[in-house]
Amino acid sequence: MNSDIDRYIESARPEFEDKLREWVEIPTISAEPEHKPDIGRGADAAVQYLRSLGADAEKIPTPGNPVVVGKFATVAGRPTVTIYNHLDVQPANEPQWQRAPFVFHKDGNRYIGRGSTDDKGPALTALFGARYAVEHGTPVNIQFVWELEEEIGSPNFEHFMKSKAADLGTDSVVVSDTIWIARGKPAIAYGLRGLAPIRLILETGTKDVHSGVTGGAARNPITELCQLIAECYDVRKGQVRIPGFYDDVAKLAKAEIDNFVSSGFSVKQFKRAHELKKMREGDTADIASRLWARPTFEVHGIVGGYTGPGVKTAIPYQAEAKISMRLVPNQNAEKILKLVRGFIKQRNPDVQVIPEAVLRPYLGPHTGPYADAARDAMRTAFGKDPAFVREGGSIGAVVTMEKYLKAPIVFLGLSLPEHGYHAPNENFDWDQASGGMRMFARYFETLARLPLKAARR
Repeated sequence: MNSDIDRYIESARPEFEDKLREWVEIPTISAEPEHKPDIGRGADAAVQYLRSLGADAEKIPTPGNPVVVGKFATVAGRPTVTIYNHLDVQPANEPQWQRAPFVFHKDGNRYIGRGSTDDKGPALTALFGARYAVEHGTPVNIQFVWELEEEIGSPNFEHFMKSKAADLGTDSVVVSDTIWIARGKPAIAYGLRGLAPIRLILETGTKDVHSGVTGGAARNPITELCQLIAECYDVRKGQVRIPGFYDDVAKLAKAEIDNFVSSGFSVKQFKRAHELKKMREGDTADIASRLWARPTFEVHGIVGGYTGPGVKTAIPYQAEAKISMRLVPNQNAEKILKLVRGFIKQRNPDVQVIPEAVLRPYLGPHTGPYADAARDAMRTAFGKDPAFVREGGSIGAVVTMEKYLKAPIVFLGLSLPEHGYHAPNENFDWDQASGGMRMFARYFETLARLPLKAARR
């Protein structure tokens, strides 16, 4: 397979780069309603490209954004694998962008632009691997599910699955939306944290007022929210102070902690890849466990008052804090939100607690024929055995697919820490794309040799 796949990958590079350029330059920002037309354009472009490659493809409407489904159903009676990616992206309003985020830029082997690594580059990589398998007669059926609401918590993905699960029967699922430990250190995730986001809003007046005239008597909603947040968790250690928050967190087994350490994770490399000037203290085992298997409480923004140059001596009338909690297996989002609401209301009853859509944690197997096939595919493509670890992020669609498709789920991610998920100057690169095409081609070849429903025996 090597010589054929090498020739295929090199010949496919110009098309891959052209298509990635086209998709990156469609700003499919699901969080911003003004980009709804771009969401439609992105879905249409995906359907059109799938059809051009010979797949059956359609845009499935939901109460929110559509889902794109494509199928290379070529061999009756052979295994079917479903590949999940998402085509919506994060906003790109950070001032650190060195170039326009929705203008694709190629810098040597790097591809820069919002969505390049999360998740349009990996989606195209999987598709190119599938095309190789189809063109070379690999006896496996491949179908794609591309979501356009992942970045806002997949609020309508369950609606899609309820209506279409019967048409999406599959023997296994592959998710390609995860991150390696480092370049040259491939990883396969088997667990994801959940997510419980909230907004805290405090209004103490009807307009901003002069701090000289009212200061000392007027309540300041910004400082009250800051005090409240500081009571919720220890900002130096990250320890959440809300009673009951950790009650359902399972203790990590020593074997799993040892696996985290032996995975090749390096605190120094992690700090450098994410361009962190300072970090909370901890050794490799402690930091890896906090990133992959411990819950968190994070503040993403505080809005209120004057934010222009200099100082405007006014007391704001309203402030809002944007917060999320990453949850781990066994934690229940509804229970956590109830605890948080009670804690906040007890301390400041005037604060509104507004929950957003929650995502469930996921913990799956890391043994069996599909895990073995994934390990073999990564080793063949990248020359090293992958580490099996958990991942700190959340993918709402995973738990939903597990519920409705009732098939084993494997994670074959391609992104690197330095690619900048959700960050300015997000990028992908040809080394990961070309290796990924080889990885997927090998994975499909291995699946074709498995008996149907192999993982359920």
